Amino acid sequence: MRLARASLLLVLIATSAAEAQPTNEQLAARCADLGALFDKYGTRRSEGSGGPDMIRLGAGIDCQNGRYAQGIKALEDLLSRNRIPYPPAPY
Repeated sequence: MRLARASLLLVLIATSAAEAQPTNEQLAARCADLGALFDKYGTRRSEGSGGPDMIRLGAGIDCQNGRYAQGIKALEDLLSRNRIPYPPAPY
């Protein structure tokens, strides 16, 4: 009986811990949303603007390669630096 309770407790703990972590799909969506937000409001469109933002490009590559934490952090920093408000992470 004790073994059954302990097993059930471990399953519940593992399940709740797994639910607390965002999935790759959620992280990929967050990357895409933040990138789209910067593309919409942070891109300079005047002549001689200096070309694409290298931090934005690097963050996009990080997100495409599954390095979501690095990509999201870079995009959030970029948005903050450009004073573009962005929504908090939903997870």
